[in-house]
Amino acid sequence: MIVVKIGGRVVKNSLEKVILDIANTNEKIILIHGGGDIVTEYSKKLGIEPVFVTSPEGIRSRYTTKEELDVYIMVMSLINKKITSRLSSLGKSTIGISGVDASLLIAERKKKIVIIDERGKKRIIEGGYTGKVKEVKNEILTNLLKMFDVIVISPLALDPEESTPLNIDGDQAAFAISKAVKPDALILLSDVEGVLLEGKVVSRLTSNEARELSKKIGPGMNRKLLMAAEAIENGINKVIIGSGMKDKPITSALELNGTVIVNG
Repeated sequence: MIVVKIGGRVVKNSLEKVILDIANTNEKIILIHGGGDIVTEYSKKLGIEPVFVTSPEGIRSRYTTKEELDVYIMVMSLINKKITSRLSSLGKSTIGISGVDASLLIAERKKKIVIIDERGKKRIIEGGYTGKVKEVKNEILTNLLKMFDVIVISPLALDPEESTPLNIDGDQAAFAISKAVKPDALILLSDVEGVLLEGKVVSRLTSNEARELSKKIGPGMNRKLLMAAEAIENGINKVIIGSGMKDKPITSALELNGTVIVNG
C-alpha cells in the first residue's frame, strides 16, 4: 500500500496522467489531492480576493476566511468527485471522502498565527479557518482499504470543539496519514522533478540530510523536506518527491526517479 499526494498544479495540468497510472497499478493507494490554484480561480470568480501570508520560517500559505472556507470546501469536493468518478469509470474500485467524513482527520483551528507583514515585521493575526492535524482515525482507512482499491481524500479536517471543517495543508494531511498507516512508500508529486539544488535533482537523502538541506531550500520544498525527515523517523520506509507532470508519474516514482528520502 502506498500514499500519494498530488499538488494543485498537477491536479490542474496533469491529472489524467496520474489517474491512468493509478488505474493500471495493482497497488492499494491512498490519494490526497491539493487544488489551491483552482480554489483561487473560483474565489476570484465569486468576487473573493484570496489572501496569502508568509510565516517567519518563510512558508507561504493561504489565509482562509469563513467566506473562502466555503469556496475551498466546494472546490475540493468538486476535484475529489472528478477523480473518483474517472477512476471508477476505468474499473478501479474507488471511494472519495474528505478528512471531515467519519472524523477521519481531527484538527485544531489556529486561533492566532504569526506572519511577516509587507514591511518585513513579525505580526500576530487571527488564525482564520486553517488547522493542524492532531489525530488520524487509521482504523477507518484500514477498513476502507479492505473494500476499495483507492481512497481519494480531500485536505479538510474537523475541529470537533468548534464544529467546523478546516482547510489543512495537503502535504501535512499526507504526512499525518502516512504516519498513521505506515505505507510502503509516500510519494509527493509536484511540478518539479524532485528537490533541486543548484539546478540539479538531489537523488537521495537521509532524514538527517533532508533536515539540513531544508535550511537552504526555498519555501514549499523546505517544509516537504522537514516533514519527510519526520515521517522517516516515524517508521515510513521511504518518501519520494517526484514529478507529476510526466507519463506514469507514480510508476516512475516507485522506480526511484526523483528525490528519495530514507532512514539515516
